[in-house]
Amino acid sequence: MAATDRRSLLALALVGTLFAAAARGAILPEDRADVMYHGYDGGGLEVSGPSVLVRKGFADKLSVWTNYYVDSISSASIDVVTTASPYSEERKETSVGADYLYGKTFMGLSYTNSEESDYTANAMRFGISQDFFGDLTTLGISYARGWDEVRQNTDSTFGEDIDRQSYRVDLSQVITKNMVMSVNYEGITDEGFLNNPYRSVRYLDPSSANGYSYEPEVYPHTKTSSATAVRALYYLSYHASARGEFRYYTDTWGTEAWNAEVGYVHPLPNGVTLDLHYRYYEQTAADFYSDLFPRQGYQNFLARDKELSTFSSHTLGFGVTYQLGTRLVPFFKKAEVSLFADYLMIRYDDFRDVRAAAAPGAEPLYELETTILRAFVSVWY
Repeated sequence: MAATDRRSLLALALVGTLFAAAARGAILPEDRADVMYHGYDGGGLEVSGPSVLVRKGFADKLSVWTNYYVDSISSASIDVVTTASPYSEERKETSVGADYLYGKTFMGLSYTNSEESDYTANAMRFGISQDFFGDLTTLGISYARGWDEVRQNTDSTFGEDIDRQSYRVDLSQVITKNMVMSVNYEGITDEGFLNNPYRSVRYLDPSSANGYSYEPEVYPHTKTSSATAVRALYYLSYHASARGEFRYYTDTWGTEAWNAEVGYVHPLPNGVTLDLHYRYYEQTAADFYSDLFPRQGYQNFLARDKELSTFSSHTLGFGVTYQLGTRLVPFFKKAEVSLFADYLMIRYDDFRDVRAAAAPGAEPLYELETTILRAFVSVWY
């Protein structure tokens, strides 16, 4: 189960959506259908699959949508090969939702179900936003509730639950005729079995041939996190746009993180648009994380998940979108095809590659480089 890794990667695809939502105001989304294929291959983890989104509006008041998403996962990552056998599985996610517009008030309700062989996730979200001051200011609030079930493929008797709640406040403001800014806050509470039932920590053991042995991870059963983000979008006179983002995150496990991103979108003749973006991310380790503990049962909570370690990452991305003319798509208002590629480089400061032959604690630090590909086909009707 590599849900944490996959969710981190999929977050890259949501950045453009957040900017669109901030600038939308009280307008229902257009009728459209999107087909996406994504692919990731790095660090022994391969994730690929399609996603289909269909949206339809009624009477300029109601818009309903559904999304079907599939992940095919094959993992021989460092977390897996050092303590278990490589595995393959498939995750299927289905979402349905409805958006309702009443005057200048926008309301949305959605439900999502995700199924894996050893994990089931369910979530419901409700949000409401209102335009003020001549539609120059938009204030939105949302609440989501999730209930997950964690299982273990190697133990049919294992079953644990997770309850999640999130609260979000969004404030967007038209600064000038060319500039929009937004401030977003999100608080999340998690309660239940929050660690991976397959993952282990290692500790010094002179009696072992390697000099160390493994024991299961133990996490706290509660976690509260919060994130604040400031984003800006500036439209240039020649139909290009520039965007920027700064986000700060903290939680009760002792992790602090921040990221900054800049992007630029430039139109070319004949319906071609280019997108360039760069993102830097940095975080500190959780209080109970260690790559190598001094002894077995060293403390109450134990973690060796590299996503809870100290690390930084760079993401450099490029995208190209081509808008098809109505002669090529006579039955639709318009259509677009897009291809995005993100080069991701991660450097871990305190997670070591135990596949290398070295004394315990002296192994080389782990590094990861990979490319994430996303291809879209969108039609408006």
